[in-house]
Amino acid sequence: MTVPQILAELGGVSRRTFYRWRELGQGPAAFKLPNGELRVWRSDFSAWLRALEGAAA
Repeated sequence: MTVPQILAELGGVSRRTFYRWRELGQGPAAFKLPNGELRVWRSDFSAWLRALEGAAA
């Protein structure tokens, strides 16, 4: 998934917030492509969301 796809699925989270989560180690696992763009596997994104739901319960 691209960063814009992730932001769209999160419903309005800003790009800055997403990158701040990454700085703090609280975002989903991501990897960089040779051109410098970030990508997140959908499975890692889903697991990250499930972990957040578990922490909120």
